[in-house]
Amino acid sequence: MKDIVVKIKRLDKDLEIPRYITETDVGFDLRAAEDAEIKKNEQKIVKCGIVVEIPKGFMGFIKDRAGIVSKMNVHVVAGTIDSGYRGEVSVVLVNLGKKDVLVEKGMRIAQMIILPVVRVKIEEVESLTPTKRGSKGFGSTGLRDITLEEFEEIEKGLKELYEEGKKKGSEK
Repeated sequence: MKDIVVKIKRLDKDLEIPRYITETDVGFDLRAAEDAEIKKNEQKIVKCGIVVEIPKGFMGFIKDRAGIVSKMNVHVVAGTIDSGYRGEVSVVLVNLGKKDVLVEKGMRIAQMIILPVVRVKIEEVESLTPTKRGSKGFGSTGLRDITLEEFEEIEKGLKELYEEGKKKGSEK
């Protein structure tokens, strides 16, 4: 497979160039180019001190780093870098914790994952192909799978209700 090259220009030479920490990481770390205090429930844009050139046909997807989430409860709330963008990379962070936090210059605040993209043809239609799910939205398929024991308990309860219904029907 041909190497995919993302060119990076550092605007702040004091910052380490983004890199993968281990050979199995899917994203390379982005660092804060500035100190930023983020009050609880506040959203703030933090500059990263780099400009990137992502090849056509790819995008940069900015995601949370587990460390900043678990230690500070700070999350990334936006993050798509198009291949044509040549401005400074910034990360939109939100503090969902109970206290204000300080993001320090040089701190690894997010990760960028390079992904292939497909441009599709948009076609307006009057109707769409029906599916089993239909228009059922958020949470319509449940939050978790049920265990065999839970299924058997539900099945037992339904059988009991069925038998009760049959019994009441025969009493009439």
